[in-house]
Amino acid sequence: MSMTDPISDMLTRIRNAQMVAKKSVIFPASKIKKGLCSVLQKEGYIRSFEMIEANNSETGHPQIKVNLKYFQGKPVIEYIKRSSKPGLRLYKGKSDLPKVDAGFGIAIISTSKGLLTDYEARQSGVGGEVICIVK
Repeated sequence: MSMTDPISDMLTRIRNAQMVAKKSVIFPASKIKKGLCSVLQKEGYIRSFEMIEANNSETGHPQIKVNLKYFQGKPVIEYIKRSSKPGLRLYKGKSDLPKVDAGFGIAIISTSKGLLTDYEARQSGVGGEVICIVK
């Protein structure tokens, strides 16, 4: 079975794992998912992530293991949602980038300089595809 939106699948796996208070979640790896995980870790939404090589995983494909973060028993990620979808891409210019909860959340933007938060993209003066919103 082919997956039409692997990024949405990744975000859903994180959301579902946090709803049942799992310590970690595993999903298939890709460059963009690795970039998303590094932004989430840098911003403090997840504890850490690690790449599981193809020869060590059950499926034979590389995977990513994300260690989820909780504060006082509640997930740090309250809300995570895909913005741009394969059927409807969402591009914003540098002046139109979304501000999430007046700066208390982030939007992850795919730019020509790589994956950046909305704040970093504004500072760099670039726009791009709005991948997801995290609060």
